[in-house]
Amino acid sequence: MSNYKLGVEVASAHDLMPKDGQGSSNPCVELHFDDQKFRTTIKEKDLNPVWNECFYFNIADPTLLPELALEASVYNMNKATHSRSFLGKVRISGTSFVLHADAVVLHFPLEKRGIFSRVKGELGLKVFLIDDPSIKASNPLPANDPYMSSVSPSLAHEVPSQVPPVTHANPPAENRHESSHTFHSIPKEVYEHHSSAPFSESVRYVVDSMKPEPPPPRIIRMHSGPSSQQPVDFALKETRPFLGGGQIVGGRVIRAEKPSSTYDLVEQMHYLFVRVVKARDLPTMDITGSLDPYVEVRVGNYKGITKHFEKNQNPEWNEVFAFAKERMQASILEVVVKDKDLLKDDFVGLVRLDLNDVPIRVPPDSPLAPEWYRLEDKKSEKTKGELMLAVWIGTQADEAFPEAWHSDAAAHVDASAVGSHIRSKVYHAPRLWYVRVNIVEAQDVIIADKTRFPDIYVKTQLGNQILRTRTVPARTFSAFWNEDHMFVAAEPFEDHLILSVEDRVGPNKDEVIGRVVIPLALIEKRADDRIVHGRWFNLERPVAIDVDQIKKDKFSSRIHLRVCLDGGYHVLDESTHYSSDLRPTAKQLWKPSIGLLELGILKAEGLHPMKTREGKGTSDTYCVAKYSQKWVRTRTIINGLSPRYNEQYTWEVFDPDTVLTVGVFDNRQLGEKSPNGNKDATIGKVRIRLSTLEAGRVYTHAYPLLVLHPSGVKKMGELHLALRFSSTSLINMMYMYSKPLLPKMHYIRPLTMMQQDMLRLQAVQIVAARLNRMEPPLRKEVVEYMSDVNSHLWSMRRSKANFFRLMSVFSGVFAVSKWFGDVCMWRNPITTVLVHILFLMLVCFPELILPTIFLYMFLIGIWNYRYRPRYPPHMNTKISHAEAVNPDELDEEFDTFPTSKSAELVRMRYDRLRSIAGRIQTVVGDLATQGERIQSLLSWRDPRATAIFVVFCLMAALVFYVTPLQVLAALAGFYVMRHPRFRYRMPSAPINFFRRLPARTDSML
Repeated sequence: MSNYKLGVEVASAHDLMPKDGQGSSNPCVELHFDDQKFRTTIKEKDLNPVWNECFYFNIADPTLLPELALEASVYNMNKATHSRSFLGKVRISGTSFVLHADAVVLHFPLEKRGIFSRVKGELGLKVFLIDDPSIKASNPLPANDPYMSSVSPSLAHEVPSQVPPVTHANPPAENRHESSHTFHSIPKEVYEHHSSAPFSESVRYVVDSMKPEPPPPRIIRMHSGPSSQQPVDFALKETRPFLGGGQIVGGRVIRAEKPSSTYDLVEQMHYLFVRVVKARDLPTMDITGSLDPYVEVRVGNYKGITKHFEKNQNPEWNEVFAFAKERMQASILEVVVKDKDLLKDDFVGLVRLDLNDVPIRVPPDSPLAPEWYRLEDKKSEKTKGELMLAVWIGTQADEAFPEAWHSDAAAHVDASAVGSHIRSKVYHAPRLWYVRVNIVEAQDVIIADKTRFPDIYVKTQLGNQILRTRTVPARTFSAFWNEDHMFVAAEPFEDHLILSVEDRVGPNKDEVIGRVVIPLALIEKRADDRIVHGRWFNLERPVAIDVDQIKKDKFSSRIHLRVCLDGGYHVLDESTHYSSDLRPTAKQLWKPSIGLLELGILKAEGLHPMKTREGKGTSDTYCVAKYSQKWVRTRTIINGLSPRYNEQYTWEVFDPDTVLTVGVFDNRQLGEKSPNGNKDATIGKVRIRLSTLEAGRVYTHAYPLLVLHPSGVKKMGELHLALRFSSTSLINMMYMYSKPLLPKMHYIRPLTMMQQDMLRLQAVQIVAARLNRMEPPLRKEVVEYMSDVNSHLWSMRRSKANFFRLMSVFSGVFAVSKWFGDVCMWRNPITTVLVHILFLMLVCFPELILPTIFLYMFLIGIWNYRYRPRYPPHMNTKISHAEAVNPDELDEEFDTFPTSKSAELVRMRYDRLRSIAGRIQTVVGDLATQGERIQSLLSWRDPRATAIFVVFCLMAALVFYVTPLQVLAALAGFYVMRHPRFRYRMPSAPINFFRRLPARTDSML
């Protein structure tokens, strides 16, 4: 039997239905799981009971957890008659069970047993999995349960008989098919490691025979709409590459003759893999009798070198080298063992292998067994020592591919020094939590100066995040704040929450009164808006004082806090417009995935040289892709302006309204000096919104890498990608469009815009610091560029672009207004007459108005389907207003914060900003004036105008009472669309009356 136990903590219930006939209930909770049953204690006369009781169920087979469910039923127990009445139940699917570290108390709404059941209230449960042999299962209910014996026949089918725990985990059929609501959260993440055959192992890998390089793909230019036309060189292009699954034409895959592997979105590249395992009995080469061995693997002009060991005749390397077969021109593989010396390395021995005899390995097979080879000297005679090698030919699907040293990624650099910086890696960002600190009050505040009252505030610190409350004068040596402070923390929790109560002695002079340190691991987690119980914490003196003084003057200051880890929020660690994940922190609130995103990073072409090496411009590029918490990094291709990556990655998709970001960077960690230090340089990035993709279609495009420089927009090259979004359920995906974009807590207790910006910056800094600590590190500048950390800063160009976007949105309204103005002016009499007839029809039959509008929008949508976009949208220089931007505006956009420019330049930009703000101020003032004129209609501020309006309202009421509404609407329509012969150039009387109404502009200073 497995050591895993299912723990269930029954916390409390709220607002239960009274069932005892006296306005109350005697509730208890019965738990059913896998033919095991437990019951809590009975709470007498309590509609809001609190139990805080924990039970443990045996789990016979963890792999069957998805088929099981936990059922918690609440009953009102009558001890006099040994009967019970139903108060509600909760059913939780086995896919929702999480480990104990991730579990929080969730409050589930109680559900009915049948149509006529009367149920209300909530039940708070904490459900978790724990693998601890010391924890024993709870004691089951007795077989002769008095409450079970008196159950009515109608209820007997819901309460299974108590039997001892069995070795199988299949639930009864009646429980499994019961029509009740089941709570689902996360799929197959908890029990995934129990499975003996992962899903990925069932995929076939087939290595095609070596064939000549396919012809270059045919490029088809995809034209944008007329409102966003940009230069041809900056446009998105569709490609038709030959990938592992076949040729891609128009999003469809033309299958190859041979079956495809899982790497069907990249071109299959064949590699010669050489695993150097170890050596034994190597001869000594130095006079001192020592040996510092290393291995050099050579194929033609390419060679890879292992690390060397000092004074070791039996070294173990276990390093893998991968040589691209398309670049290999030799037919012999040489593996040379050498002795490391100061002046010249000595030859120890070598192994020669014919590449025609190297086997081809198919990835589902087990790794190739290494073999001992006897070393030879330069004359091909056997010498002392043996070398263990494994040599085979494989593709990117090989397990050794990510860890291998690549010949196309390590030219002209020392592989042993920078090997970790050029390999492909997958990173998982840490799980982020919001830490909410509610500072209520402080009592018995003692200060050294007894002659004055303290002015105190609380400073809260978590890592490098610091917040302060307002300063409060403590006349009674107590202070009250009730302020919330929000912070960001990452798992595993390393920093402590530090609160210090400080006294404002004078300007820029504060004294610490006391301090409290709270470890984050001890803070309560919550996933909803339930109340967090406050705690009193005793303050500790910041410095040690004399022991006699402590006995004489007891320090008893304390502070009242409510602290919790809010798991119901999604911690924003990227720009809200380009979010790649919208799930809450608490895993129990996660929904099942709705699809799979597959990305093939094929190649880059025409890259701009980022450095100079040996007198020639070159680049050492790698790609980074980010979606959800998973970051991927391809291997670095050295000395290549047209690198071929051909690496494929997958992500689970939980929301279609998310964005995939792919960036290209130049590696500056190869030991060379750069003018900008060792920061990796950005080449460009691509954003792809998943909601714009059709499910099942393969998108193969060449994306221009457009970057805005201080000199203007520039194309840095093209990135070729293959993308496929597969949906597991169309109904679930359509259902997602009816759900809120963010988790529930964002709407119940929303954060202010200032809080969101501050917390987002802190989250990006934490993620960057954590990813920078991994090996190889994903550098801070890469994380910040991918997360758009500076998207909130001021930019004149971006402000103009947003203004023109707004004008484009209202362009349809302006066009309709212009058309209606032409109708009113009788520019086209036939059109005007037809509009009059349509208007009369709608007035006579008002029930046709809404159907006509919706039918018209339906026909427009059907008509536009022919012209729907066939490719994902890409960055547009015209929409971004980057084509004709002023150089000074670009220089201002790239300025640091705070500014580093001269005082005159800052003054000039400040004056320009003041002039723009003055125009905005005028527009806002005009809008306020019109609103105040409307308010003054009935305020009697202008008594004559209000009297006129009141009399007009009385007359209008009489007219509307005696005249049918259709007649008034028809008269109003005909008046608006009257012939120009009956129009006057002067404003009408109502407009003149409105413009004469008073506003509050004369009251402003």
